[in-house]
Amino acid sequence: MGKHNIIQPVKGTRDFYPEQMAIRTWLYNAVRKVSESFGYQEYEGPYLEYIDLYAAKSGEELVKEQSFVFPDRGGKLIALRPELTPTLARMVAQRQGQLTFPIRWWSYGPFWRYERPQKGRTREFFQWNLDLIGLASPITDAEIVSVITSFFRLIGLSSQEIIINVNNRRLMDVQLGKIGIKKNKKEVFRLIDRKEKLKQDAWLEYGIELGLTTDQINSLTNLLENKELWHQSEELEQFFDLIDVMGISDYVHYDPKIIRGLDYYTGTVYEAKSKDPSIKRAILGGGRYDNLLADVGGNPLPGAGFAMGDVVITLLLNQLQKLTKDLRVNPAPVFVTVFDDKHMAQSFRIADDLRKSGLNVNIYPQAIKLGKQIKYANRIGAKIVLIIGPDEIKDNTVTIKILNTGEQQTIGYKSVINYLIKMLEPDKSS
Repeated sequence: MGKHNIIQPVKGTRDFYPEQMAIRTWLYNAVRKVSESFGYQEYEGPYLEYIDLYAAKSGEELVKEQSFVFPDRGGKLIALRPELTPTLARMVAQRQGQLTFPIRWWSYGPFWRYERPQKGRTREFFQWNLDLIGLASPITDAEIVSVITSFFRLIGLSSQEIIINVNNRRLMDVQLGKIGIKKNKKEVFRLIDRKEKLKQDAWLEYGIELGLTTDQINSLTNLLENKELWHQSEELEQFFDLIDVMGISDYVHYDPKIIRGLDYYTGTVYEAKSKDPSIKRAILGGGRYDNLLADVGGNPLPGAGFAMGDVVITLLLNQLQKLTKDLRVNPAPVFVTVFDDKHMAQSFRIADDLRKSGLNVNIYPQAIKLGKQIKYANRIGAKIVLIIGPDEIKDNTVTIKILNTGEQQTIGYKSVINYLIKMLEPDKSS
């Protein structure tokens, strides 16, 4: 079969070769480290849910246009999960009387949305979800934003590269009422959400289509330019006081144009973006939701959380050259060569001894020229090559070659394990 006849991957999906998988693993480890540092517990839900779960709360666009939906053999509609918050709400509602609140949970797994693939967006993606359920307090919102900034700092993104914009839905609801917008607030929230996505003429025309007067559109425009509006929200004043105490105010800013999740959020909302104008999509977003559990049959409970997909953050890290560090593409830093068929057993014996000591070890499965084995070890990213030939076996020694320097020395077999463990200590902690 010629190369042009190779079956192509499904549109909007990605192949994870070892180089890409190393990035994905590194990102997962960073997510885990930050989540656990704040005491959040890892959980997971099913990849398949009945579409009714999303219809209970998610918008029609998500349910009818963006979800991969298919009937099971009994005719019930099943969806590949497009998001995790409804699953989280269902899981909490199912055991609401048994859980200890507040709960802090996080997850990282695959999701699917039937969207047009483009820069920063795929149909299959991995997503970090983190939620705190059971407390209705600005402290909750501040903690979650602190988790976000801790993550950015851990992966090397400074406040010069990232901004977290914050607003409050209750504040905006009151402000819309003050300028005479009372009936179609949900549609006006959508108008606000599209302020930076539409050209000015198109945005004004959209406002007129919603039935807003010229005075109301002018008042709304002034409202969206008021960076001091947050002082009129007790929730946001407490929130920003806490952000200042936590020492993360350089990342966090007020922006009245941030609305997010029209079908979810009820209070403070936040959205992280790159300061690089070429990356237009948000890195992550979240906020307070106080009605979600009731919508899936549970008792009302306040909650707050965020979600971050892996596509935009990886795009940004690559663009800023933050992924040039050694990402352990090859998990085995030690490579054992095979001198010849006669001495192959000794090579396998030492490889086995090294693995029993806790080291990751690769071995060439064939007795070919030593130079070719060393070249192979170098290409797959090994750090140290062990040579066990007739002389080494006779003297009960091993020759060790450091690939990046070319340095080579012969040491006693009994000293090899401790020698390698000491040399690879930084690798073991990474």
